[in-house]
Amino acid sequence: MRVVLAGGGTAGHIEPALALADALRQHDPSIGITCLGTERGLETRLVPARGYELELVPAVPLPRSLTPQLLAVPGRLAGAISAAAGILDRVQADVLVGFGGYVATPGYLAARRRGIPIVVHEANPRPGLANRLGARLTEHVFTGHPDASLPNAEYIGIPLRRDIAKMDRLSLGDKARSYFGLESDRPTLLVFGGSQGARSINEAALEAAPYLRRAGIQVLHVIGPKNTVEVEPPPGDPQYVILPYVDRMDYAYAAADFALCRGGAMSCAELTAVGLPAAFIPLPHGNGEQRLNAEPIVRGGGGIMIDNAQLSARWIVETVLPILNDPERVMRMSEAASRMGRGDADVALARKVLEIASR
Repeated sequence: MRVVLAGGGTAGHIEPALALADALRQHDPSIGITCLGTERGLETRLVPARGYELELVPAVPLPRSLTPQLLAVPGRLAGAISAAAGILDRVQADVLVGFGGYVATPGYLAARRRGIPIVVHEANPRPGLANRLGARLTEHVFTGHPDASLPNAEYIGIPLRRDIAKMDRLSLGDKARSYFGLESDRPTLLVFGGSQGARSINEAALEAAPYLRRAGIQVLHVIGPKNTVEVEPPPGDPQYVILPYVDRMDYAYAAADFALCRGGAMSCAELTAVGLPAAFIPLPHGNGEQRLNAEPIVRGGGGIMIDNAQLSARWIVETVLPILNDPERVMRMSEAASRMGRGDADVALARKVLEIASR
């Protein structure tokens, strides 16, 4: 069997695709897997690092809605569709699974041209244009959010890496803290802003650093690969560890008692899968999907939320610090977050894909 996965640009599109690839290979190591991507996206680094074949097609950015701007792209889109169709022919694809992003649109249209079954997975409650188009071309549509607005969609959750989906956060805690140079017996705050970081979160956390340290809180702060820090907290006890990027997010989750982060679909899915409560600061731009991602977790008691404009060091000290200093509350929030998690979406989606392809 030959499966082609189309999802690129950001980790939110790529990681679910790679989690599905892992689940397919776990089921049958002989399954051929090819990932479609563009030279602009993170897939150029993430896909080869996970051992999968990557084929590139031209990037054709599309607006998030049906606007006159679409009239400017037919020529470039036609070239991308032809490139994707050539890849489908060369690998003799049995099914195409799309996760959104620039590469999904030509992938869907090429598969439709070749009569290859299409599977769509949408992680967010508000689908982008690529997956809205893909959902019109197939009856096989699956979502990572129960309220996603796609016709005939089945809620299945977001495929996650096995090392996160099946992680025992508590038993891995000591090893994870040692990995980052943290002490084993201090309350620990994890700060991150998605795969690229978030300046407003970075600035507020760094300003709050002296107060967190005086309260006995140690911090693991992932600032993002393109961000810099003008003034780092001085060395001291407790630790305030700053890293540009973390490849072992399973260790980062295991090291922490609480997180301060954005509300991306992957972040929400991973935090609930491992049972890590969080303070969510949704991205203030876009279509508001990050707020929608985090709202069910907050309603269920597994997190709190604040608007980006209201985030400050004072809010962290007055709101997050008391939670970290209350182990019983942290435990209740952790249990609530766990109840929201789905750690089997990769296997469930793999079974669906195999069934559809075998027909």
